[in-house]
Amino acid sequence: MMFTMKKVIEVEDMCCKKCAERAEKKLLLLGGVSGAKANFKKGVIFVESDLPDEALASCVEDAGFKVKEIRPRKGIFG
Repeated sequence: MMFTMKKVIEVEDMCCKKCAERAEKKLLLLGGVSGAKANFKKGVIFVESDLPDEALASCVEDAGFKVKEIRPRKGIFG
């Protein structure tokens, strides 16, 4: 059985609210992603997913962003 993990994806090239929304929408279209919230000012996307990091990274890169790091989310503020 797979379980949902909360992760933080650090990205480059997210410069505005529209970019953040594009990243969120792209992730939410993936099966296995139950939540995605991007913060363009911090350059991070908070995601809830049971997918491997490679699948998340590939999706974010398809949306036009460079992934710097994917790490487990600890606590409320990552």
